[in-house]
Amino acid sequence: MKNRKLLTGPYLFWAASFIIIPLLMIVYYGLTNKEGSFTLMNLARITTPENLKALGLALLLSFISTLICLVLAYPLAMILSEKDVNQTSFIVLIFILPMWMNFLLRTLAWQNLLEKNGIINMILEFFHLPDQTLINTPYAIVLGMVYNFLPFMVLPIYNVLAKIDKDVISAARDLGANNFQTFSKIIFPLSIPGIISGITMVFVPSLTTFVISDLLGGSKILLIGNVIEQEFKQGSNWNVGSGLSLVLMIFIIASMALIAKYDKDGEGTAF
Repeated sequence: MKNRKLLTGPYLFWAASFIIIPLLMIVYYGLTNKEGSFTLMNLARITTPENLKALGLALLLSFISTLICLVLAYPLAMILSEKDVNQTSFIVLIFILPMWMNFLLRTLAWQNLLEKNGIINMILEFFHLPDQTLINTPYAIVLGMVYNFLPFMVLPIYNVLAKIDKDVISAARDLGANNFQTFSKIIFPLSIPGIISGITMVFVPSLTTFVISDLLGGSKILLIGNVIEQEFKQGSNWNVGSGLSLVLMIFIIASMALIAKYDKDGEGTAF
């Protein structure tokens, strides 16, 4: 037991240094003004028209990107779950290979693809098709979100689907259930933990991102993540930035509550 407690030392140090202390700092700055006095004005700044617009747009684009990821990921996860181990390992490796590249570089690559003189418009020009305005639009931001966060939707769903006992599916079909009934009554309900986990792992980073909207939105489309970044970097107003961050933590806590309710065994997160 003593050896086990000693082994937890590095983790406790890491958690205290890089998780607990930063969170306490955010709470402190978010609930105080520049003089150090307690205030709720930093939280109330979310109600300004500019911040409400940024939050609403962030929620909308995050919802759209999460929905697209779910529609794309579920069939892919079902296909992967039906393959043998060797095929699945190879396909998953190819699928997550871009994730080994730096997040910023992946987004910059899409910037080069979508810009006015980018590769996509060059291909359109080659076929004598009209150029398209792709960069600096909400569509480009959603595309960037889907590309960067799609694996986080696929892997939890695949992990749950792969654990479903094939005998259960065979038993349903032996009892007369067709493919739709088997899916709706057996497969889909058992995959809900993975779906909830995937939705959380896509929606939360999509809501808080600022790099994607900066690069693919050209700093013309402000999401709430961009507003917080500007408060810290440009305005040097840590109090307001921390207050807005505390508001976003409400969505993080809500997503954690969803996971705790629908994925009690951690089936959708253990990948």
